[in-house]
Amino acid sequence: MLNKIIAFSIKNKLIIGLFLLALIGYGSYQITKLPIDAVPDITDNQVQVITTAPSLGAPDVERFITFPIEQANSNISGLKEIRSFSRFGLSLITIVFDDDVDVYWARQQVTERLKLAQQQIPKGLGSPELAPVTTGLGAIYQYVIRAKHGYETKYDATELRTIQDWIVRRQLLGVKGGADVSSFGGKLKQYEIAIDANKLKSFNITINDVFTALERNNGNTGGAYIEKKSTVLYIRSEGLIGNIDDIKSIVVKNTANGTPLLINDVAEVRIGSAVRYGGMTYNDEGEAAGAVVMMLKGGNSSDVIKNVKERITQIQKTLPEGVVIEPFLDRTKMVNSAIGTVSKNLLEGALIVIFVLVLFLGNFRAGLLVASVIPLAMLFAVIMMNMFGVSGNLNEFRCVGFRFDCGRCSNYCRSRHAQFGSQ
Repeated sequence: MLNKIIAFSIKNKLIIGLFLLALIGYGSYQITKLPIDAVPDITDNQVQVITTAPSLGAPDVERFITFPIEQANSNISGLKEIRSFSRFGLSLITIVFDDDVDVYWARQQVTERLKLAQQQIPKGLGSPELAPVTTGLGAIYQYVIRAKHGYETKYDATELRTIQDWIVRRQLLGVKGGADVSSFGGKLKQYEIAIDANKLKSFNITINDVFTALERNNGNTGGAYIEKKSTVLYIRSEGLIGNIDDIKSIVVKNTANGTPLLINDVAEVRIGSAVRYGGMTYNDEGEAAGAVVMMLKGGNSSDVIKNVKERITQIQKTLPEGVVIEPFLDRTKMVNSAIGTVSKNLLEGALIVIFVLVLFLGNFRAGLLVASVIPLAMLFAVIMMNMFGVSGNLNEFRCVGFRFDCGRCSNYCRSRHAQFGSQ
């Protein structure tokens, strides 16, 4: 069989040359489309369900939230395993599927079953949500938002976190290839109503009366319209709370003599923050806020980081004076180092192979001809990697490089050999 292939190649040089040019052209194009990363992403094909239940203990989280969700998702086609943990105020369930299952189909199936699980979860204990479509290596860019020197007293931890959530994060969510932007650090701004129990008792009202008044006095309503000659006037009632004074002015009830009783009469309204479980500081200069940008599963980290940097440059122009965005983790540096290592090793290996071939064949031309198989095999490997959704990284390029190097491969590399065959 091998002799026939050689004979056919010798007799049909034009056809072989055309195939060779097609391989070089298509392989070169596929190189530009190959996702490049530093290390392989071996995260399972999974969907995570996150439920927050403030002030609920771990046993109750397991009983009322985790177990109903696990039971509702236990019969999905292609399911591999379900693992979970329940902590104080948090339920995290990881539903693992087979590798050939489409992740978006899996998320749709989980979403449909979450509707059934929500009927078993007691009202008010929590609402299950799906985690972003990302993996364990999805954290590609992290940054900190801080005040410049001389502006430390102008922006506190609450203001920095508010800038992150309402200015920076909202614009970064539109970056192509990004899955989510997870904020951390600073203080999450809240409007707090500190009720005085003695005043409630003196006015003969309950805390539920205050809750009801807040709920009923925070919303906009619409009506019909009034025609006036050639114009139309639409009726609209604005009642959304906009500031602290609006909260203070809400009427809880009317007293016996007709005097309105306001929230300000029974409570102190102030700016507060959510319960904190940690903090973030910058160079021992005080608190700061920050975030991590998560990449979509299977994305090209180099392209996504490039898009993030371009958007960060635009966002910086919209920030208040004295606030700066400063990155402290950038996957680009690791990727560039990996690419440099791969290029150096492949070049050195190719030169060694050419030298050995020339030495044993005794002919420089014959050595170059045989060694030309190396870049052609590399182009074919890149085409196959794109076809099977495998990113370019140190382990992958090592596997498709030179066979004598495979003795140092990890278990992940050996699994790739079993799947695609040794190169």
